[in-house]
Amino acid sequence: MSTAYHPQTDGQSERTIQTLEDMFHACVIDFGSSWDRHLSLVEFSYNNSYHASIKAAPFEALYGRKCRSPVCWSEVRDSKLTGPELIRETTKKNVQIKNHLLTTCCHQKSYADRRSKPLEFEVRDMVLLKVSPWKGIIRFGIRRNLSPHYV
Repeated sequence: MSTAYHPQTDGQSERTIQTLEDMFHACVIDFGSSWDRHLSLVEFSYNNSYHASIKAAPFEALYGRKCRSPVCWSEVRDSKLTGPELIRETTKKNVQIKNHLLTTCCHQKSYADRRSKPLEFEVRDMVLLKVSPWKGIIRFGIRRNLSPHYV
C-alpha cells in the first residue's frame, strides 16, 4: 500500500486523486447541485494546468502544442507539420519530457533519501523478521521443514 504522505513510495496516482478531489470540491461549491453538468470544464482545466514533473500541461505533452480554448479559436493560424517534420518534432518533445521526468525523479529521490536512515545491524542484534509462506515451492518432498518457507 502506498500513500502520498510517504515519500519512499511513488504516490503519483494518490496525488492526482487528491488534486481531482480538490477540483471537484471547488466545482461543488461554485455550481451547487448542478456540479455534474460542469465535469467537462474540470477535465479541461486539469488537462491544461501546468505539471511541474513534465514541465508542461498534459495536453501540451500529448499533442505538442498548447490547447486553444474557445476564446482563442478566432486566432487560428495555418501551421501544419507533415511527414519528417512531425516525426522530428514529436521525437524532440518525447526526449524533452523524458529528461524533465528524469530530473523530477532525481529531485524526489533526494527528498526521500533525506528522511530515510540507513539500516545497520551488528552481530547478535535483535530484529523482527516477517516470514510469509511461499506456496508452490517444495524442493525436499516429504521433509517440508527443509523447504524455503521455514526459517
